[in-house]
Amino acid sequence: MRKSKFTESQIVGILGEGEAGLPVAEICRKHGISNATYYQWKSKYSGVSASELKRIKDLEAENSKLKRMYAELALENTAIKDVLSRKF
Repeated sequence: MRKSKFTESQIVGILGEGEAGLPVAEICRKHGISNATYYQWKSKYSGVSASELKRIKDLEAENSKLKRMYAELALENTAIKDVLSRKF
């Protein structure tokens, strides 16, 4: 997937302009985005503040780190069980 030229905090700011009452067409023209992009962002980031967005990203990073740790430990555990079953 292509990386957006806008950061998530910028996206939240753009959506805030829409909530403030500016017409969608004007917002899209001002920032150089399509109406479809605006509404996709709105469905994804509606009701989220910049601080909540940062917290969500931090939690996702921690979650992926924990998943990697679990996968490594599960692999080690399987290898140890395999070695022990061969000895006896």
